[in-house]
Amino acid sequence: MKLYRIKKSKIDKKGRGLYASKNIKKGTKIIDYVGKLITKKQTEKSDKYNNKKPIYLFTINNRYDLDGDFSWNTAGLANHSCNNNCDYDGKALKVWIKAIRDIKKGEELTCDYGFGYDENYKQFPCKCGSINCCGYIIREESRWRINKKFAMGNKRNLIKNSR
Repeated sequence: MKLYRIKKSKIDKKGRGLYASKNIKKGTKIIDYVGKLITKKQTEKSDKYNNKKPIYLFTINNRYDLDGDFSWNTAGLANHSCNNNCDYDGKALKVWIKAIRDIKKGEELTCDYGFGYDENYKQFPCKCGSINCCGYIIREESRWRINKKFAMGNKRNLIKNSR
């Protein structure tokens, strides 16, 4: 039995998402992220990766990227959340979506595929609705740059949790 099923997403209102078909333990590899291995030179030359549409691209190493923008890459249906329950785990040329905490049956499987902070960050609004969402799909370590209130909230939580 697969650990996931596909259904309408609560995050991406127009699209689909992956949902846990049963309880999943932390550390479980859920689904293989598949695609086409391409060189960095191909990535740079192609208009396909120009931020005008969703990009399903992973950096594998200094020489290669993995293009997952194919209908047969079911793992590409995992949506972004600033309070993600999964993460990407890769070894060599293999990338998996892996549970980073226990996940309950019926819960949407999400990853933090936030982008780096740059002048184009507003191109990627976040719709996850989590309490720590800054409103844009930005990597966790850069979210404080978007919203000072977010940064203060995190500091208060860190202080509160360290007591």
